Amino acid sequence: MIASNIFRWIGSLFTDFLFVPFKWLRLNVALSDAGWWTSNAINWGFLVVLLVLFAYWMKESRKFLKEGTEDRA
Repeated sequence: MIASNIFRWIGSLFTDFLFVPFKWLRLNVALSDAGWWTSNAINWGFLVVLLVLFAYWMKESRKFLKEGTEDRA
């Protein structure tokens, strides 16, 4: 009973909240002329976040390499 409620809550979270921008894009982009830029703005945002996180990871990796505390297996 509890497990099924958790999975229903997760499904509700995605369908009712997290996918709302995608539903809006699907319905409204077909009506506008700026379709490619509008529909790919989310992808560009994800790419920027990915690049920032990758740069942070590389900075931390360089710091551990200089300190000599990296994991040497």
